[in-house]
Amino acid sequence: MTRLARNAAPAATASSAAVTVFPILFAISIVHLLNDTMQSTVSALFPILKDSLQLSYKQIGFIAFAMNMTASILQPIVGTYADIRPRPYILPIGVCFTLAGVVALALAPNFALIVLAVVAMGIGSAVFHPESSRVAYLAAGGKRGLAQSIFQVGGNIGSSLGPIMTAVLFVQVGQLGVIWFAFAAVAGIAIQYYVAGWYKRQPVEPRSPAKRAGGAGQRLGTLTRFQVTAAIVILVFLVFSKHVYMSSITSFYSFYLIHDYGVTVEHAQWFLFAFLAASAAGTFFGGPLADRYGRRNIIWLSILGTAPFSILLPYASLFWSGVLCVCAGFVLSSAFSIIVVYAQELLPGNVGLVSGLFFGLAFGLGGLGSVVLGWVADATSIAFMMKLCAYLPLLGLLAVLLPKDRQAAA
Repeated sequence: MTRLARNAAPAATASSAAVTVFPILFAISIVHLLNDTMQSTVSALFPILKDSLQLSYKQIGFIAFAMNMTASILQPIVGTYADIRPRPYILPIGVCFTLAGVVALALAPNFALIVLAVVAMGIGSAVFHPESSRVAYLAAGGKRGLAQSIFQVGGNIGSSLGPIMTAVLFVQVGQLGVIWFAFAAVAGIAIQYYVAGWYKRQPVEPRSPAKRAGGAGQRLGTLTRFQVTAAIVILVFLVFSKHVYMSSITSFYSFYLIHDYGVTVEHAQWFLFAFLAASAAGTFFGGPLADRYGRRNIIWLSILGTAPFSILLPYASLFWSGVLCVCAGFVLSSAFSIIVVYAQELLPGNVGLVSGLFFGLAFGLGGLGSVVLGWVADATSIAFMMKLCAYLPLLGLLAVLLPKDRQAAA
């Protein structure tokens, strides 16, 4: 009986680990939606702030850069610390920073204070993403691709609401309209407190620095350390191609439509909403497809498959520009959640570090891309900048060099 009990314990643990905890996944997805809705108020305000404060494209890019780089630098740090010493109740604290940033953004009278407000929002994202991604990993059971997609799709839906807010709210009310999103922050704090309670009850064993250092030189499953490093570098390039192209659309596509097609601010925002809504749909479908057909296959198909649409987009009529933009958003956005899961399998036991690194890269490259693209648009034209970015998805060719899924998982 003792031996049976001893053998039954691991089986029960394994069975428990295989269960996908959908209430927790939906909870963090809702908070992701609220968080990214608040983040999207920044880009949604760009057309309003450009006119009211007489900002240049470079200053617009710098606002995005300040928020994204703050999140980029801090997220790997938060993720690494969480691997060593998990802190569940840091989740609601992170949303408190976002709340402070939202209130400050609504009331900021000049460029400098707007930058400080978005830095506070960047800190909130830096805390939210790596720890919530770890929660998604713990709640995934055997469906990691699906779990990351559920988590990610909330963020993409939240981001897609930004253009609607511009067209419906900010054009009418102005900058002060952001203050209403303080209620979203309060709701996020309450949900994260509930998630933190579940997270605290999970048997998560913190990894000591000594244990990590001891395994650094070993062969990692069927892959050598060099192969794992090379695969991570390739994934970084793929994140670069995806998020710089995404930045060209989210920060400047509406300006491109206004300048080159003569549409109104409200009309341009509906095109941007269509792109972001398609991105949300692509994110949701990407994870389950990767679970079924393989992560590597969907990654390269997603990045490289965007190229035909992105290359044709700057030369299309207004109607076809919208169609191509929707297609590009749907195909491209199916990749990111899969890249995160693939990297987590390459570096097992470093869920927080991997999540923080790749979410940090996404924010950092998006912010840096906004600054560089703003400079290019000021120096040449918004149309030239769009044509230049169109070739970024061709970097998806690098994905064929990634190890096959069974090697990464091993």
